Amino acid sequence: MTPFLIALQFLTTFPIQLKAMPSKQQNGQSLLFYPVVGLMIGLILCTVATLLQILPVVLLSSIILILWIWLTGGLHLDGLADTADAWVGGFGDKERTLTIMKDPACGPIGVLSLIILCLMKWSAIYVLLEKQLYAALLLFPVLGRLSPLFLFLTTPYIRGNGLGSSIAEFISKQWSIFILALCLIMTAYFSWVGILTALTFIMTLMYLRHKFIQRIGGITGDTIGASIEITEAVSLWSFVILSFYVVI
Repeated sequence: MTPFLIALQFLTTFPIQLKAMPSKQQNGQSLLFYPVVGLMIGLILCTVATLLQILPVVLLSSIILILWIWLTGGLHLDGLADTADAWVGGFGDKERTLTIMKDPACGPIGVLSLIILCLMKWSAIYVLLEKQLYAALLLFPVLGRLSPLFLFLTTPYIRGNGLGSSIAEFISKQWSIFILALCLIMTAYFSWVGILTALTFIMTLMYLRHKFIQRIGGITGDTIGASIEITEAVSLWSFVILSFYVVI
């Protein structure tokens, strides 16, 4: 269970204490449990939304967004802000982009990216709850956490140390492909809305991968965090928009 606990400790604010320092192999295996952690987050969001559905939708959507951020400790939002700052401030230069990405300070572009993304999520959550599609909250945290699985499987990790390097070295390709396929197939539970949302997710992820390789030659921890947040938001918007035109 150590790889699962590593994933849970890294991706959430749950009080997980490991008995020993994990090995590189266990860090690599932990990536396979990212979608499981995403499902746990989705279950909590879905349960809270269902239990508190008597509240005004505008208030409930704020509670769900705050809970979503709190459960992850804002980890991926930090990666998004760092990536946005680096992308704009890097002026297309790889080394300058990587240097800015290491800077812990958050610049105006990073702040703006956080505001835009949170606004996108909040408005989509509002519509989702208004249509009483509570079960759909299970989907987006899972899709978001498929992003690291796909990127580590297909894209070079360009920093030579840290957690990311051991994940990239010891990731199980066969199991990763199986989990990716299984999770994408399960989106069919939401009929054509789920299937088309999965296709939107795949296209978004492919585009992000292309831009990461084009600018810095691969991925870093910050770009992984950014990809989780972006694919979650795009999938959420896609699902909400499609729900107006396609029967679930």
